[in-house]
Amino acid sequence: MKIFAIRLKPHATSYLAAKTNSPLLMAPFGATSVLIFGVPDSPLAQPRNVVGGNLLAAIVSLIILHFLGSSPLSMGMAVSSAIGIMQLTGTLHPPSGAVALVVMMTKPDWQFLLTPAFEGSIILVLCAVIFNNLAEERTYPKHWL
Repeated sequence: MKIFAIRLKPHATSYLAAKTNSPLLMAPFGATSVLIFGVPDSPLAQPRNVVGGNLLAAIVSLIILHFLGSSPLSMGMAVSSAIGIMQLTGTLHPPSGAVALVVMMTKPDWQFLLTPAFEGSIILVLCAVIFNNLAEERTYPKHWL
């Protein structure tokens, strides 16, 4: 079962990158994987942070992209705004800063919120739940909300 969970993650993220034509998405999802599999006890690796942080970063950056377009200044605004909103909502997730940059660089439509931001986050969290709970000494998540 552990091998299944380990092997599922790269296939899931590759599928999402191909489905959305956004290979840059591999970077934030790879960084999320480091947190949820490497330090699953971290507050930054909890489902609320993974899903909430990625969704908020995607929403904020899509709004900025819609009104200001993609430029170095708007990229900085997207990342800093995403960080601020994540801090205000208690959903800070460092890889979500890269999600904001991916949005600004690839200029996706609003469908990005569902696939890959939400769908990818849920898949990663589910893989982490399976993998981390196979060992008695590991429990993931520490909390859902």
